[in-house]
Amino acid sequence: MSPEYALDGVFSTKSDVFSYGVLVLEIVSGKRNRGFHHPDHHHNLLGHAWRLFTEGRSMQLLDKLVQNSCSTSEALRSIHIGLLCVQRCLNDRPSMSTVVMMLGSDIELPLPKEPGFFNERNLLQENPSQSQPNEITMTLLFAR
Repeated sequence: MSPEYALDGVFSTKSDVFSYGVLVLEIVSGKRNRGFHHPDHHHNLLGHAWRLFTEGRSMQLLDKLVQNSCSTSEALRSIHIGLLCVQRCLNDRPSMSTVVMMLGSDIELPLPKEPGFFNERNLLQENPSQSQPNEITMTLLFAR
C-alpha cells in the first residue's frame, strides 16, 4: 500500500506503481515485505533493498533460486526499477508505461530516492503475541 494512500487516503495510478515495485522486490528476493526480518537491522524488505542498493550490494537481495537462473544485469536492473517504483514521493515514481519501457530497453535509469515505509521499527512492539497484553478495566453498574 502506497504511503499517500495509507496516510492520507489519496489514491492514484502512482499508488499502483508503488505496489508493483513492492511485488518486484518480493519476487526478486523470494521474501514478503510484510513480516520481513533481518538479523542486522529492523528494516522491512523495502528498507533492506534500499540499504543494499546504497551500499552497492544489491546482488545480496536475490533469492538463491533467482541467482542461478537469471542474468546478473537483468536482476540488478529489476531491483533498481523496483526501488524507483517505491519512492516515497509519488511524483518521483515513474508511470507504468515508463516502467514497461525501462524493463524492455537498456536506457540509463535515474537514481532512486528513499522508499516509503522503510523506517526501522521495534519488532517487539509490532508483534502483539510477543508484547505485554493490554490492560483492561471493567466497571459493573448496579442500580440503587
